[in-house]
Amino acid sequence: MKYKIDTQVRGVRIISGNEAKERRKLLNQLIEIAEAAGFQEIILPSLEPSKVYTDKAGPEILGQMYVFPDKKGRELCLRPEGTATVQLVADKHLKRSKNAKFWYFERCWRYEKPQEGRYREFFQFGVEVINPSSENTKQELISLAENMVRFKTNEYDVARSVKRGLDYYTSEGFEISVPKLGAQKQVVGGGAYKQGIGFGMGFDRLMLC
Repeated sequence: MKYKIDTQVRGVRIISGNEAKERRKLLNQLIEIAEAAGFQEIILPSLEPSKVYTDKAGPEILGQMYVFPDKKGRELCLRPEGTATVQLVADKHLKRSKNAKFWYFERCWRYEKPQEGRYREFFQFGVEVINPSSENTKQELISLAENMVRFKTNEYDVARSVKRGLDYYTSEGFEISVPKLGAQKQVVGGGAYKQGIGFGMGFDRLMLC
């Protein structure tokens, strides 16, 4: 069940009851798949220096970020996605690690037009493989994502070579779409970057499948 209050900001939701229960059920299924494949949880900060993204993200995300100064004038932002921060962790702590695998489930924020399956405060489930040692990691991640999507539908499309909208990607990425969702049909998007490879899953859109 969704509640609305007078002070509620556009593009955010209050969720409870059976819907909250179904969301928790789906999340537990995604975690089970990820951890069975060797991924461990990483919890990311919601508040970060905006430079984290201005140095890595493309113009699409930069134009949608919530950016503001703190009390000392430092420019901060609400996290618009997860991969950029994982890249910084990899640069500082995991340069010599092979196949470091992480999953995360985070709230993210982007200032865009709210519509069904697309919100200004949204939930993203993601996985990242740092310094993969196998050339088959991309296909393994696609298969992992397919297993997750199949919990909600068997009707989906996989695009294995697509141009992704983030500047940090180093090669063509991949996407999974669910046609019955209409305009907001993409539920998974990922690809390779300097430190590794991963994907993000639109949890809210997957719930609609």
